[in-house]
Amino acid sequence: MNELTAGKVARQRVRVGGVVAADSIERRGGTVTFRLAQDAQSIPVTYVGSDTLPDTFVAGAQAIIEGDFAPNGSFRAEKIQAKCASKYQATPQYKTEPAKNPKVAEVGGAH
Repeated sequence: MNELTAGKVARQRVRVGGVVAADSIERRGGTVTFRLAQDAQSIPVTYVGSDTLPDTFVAGAQAIIEGDFAPNGSFRAEKIQAKCASKYQATPQYKTEPAKNPKVAEVGGAH
């Protein structure tokens, strides 16, 4: 991220890792903006890709963004990967419904 903030990679396609800053995600229409932080630095990011963002993309999540850094100080991300427990996911693989098990629902109660 130091190279980005120094402006050394403007207009080059790069991948950057960091943490999605707290309270920085804003969704307006089809546009998502947020700040990606690393150590004491952060950069403003605008997501311009067309893929649905993964469920793991939340404030505080580790993320890798891919795109280009504009001379005005913002980053145009074409791809976002958010880290889940064991790997980075670009998109959710599948969604499952929680199991409907009455014994599990009664945890702490009489059986």
